[in-house]
Amino acid sequence: MIHQTWTERETLRTVECIHTDAKKYLVNRALTAGKSYELKNETEEFYFVIDNTGKIGGYYKDYFKG
Repeated sequence: MIHQTWTERETLRTVECIHTDAKKYLVNRALTAGKSYELKNETEEFYFVIDNTGKIGGYYKDYFKG
């Protein structure tokens, strides 16, 4: 249940969004290219950041330079 406390956890580092060109999903509503986001958790494939909605979202690492 780690996901319930991600917003209160210490930020690991910041990552910069480099593009929002998604093939399948609408990412440009939650991320802005050129903006830095607080990284709260990561897996091999995803970064979990606080996005433009103010909530935690999981996004593929290829959207970021980190």
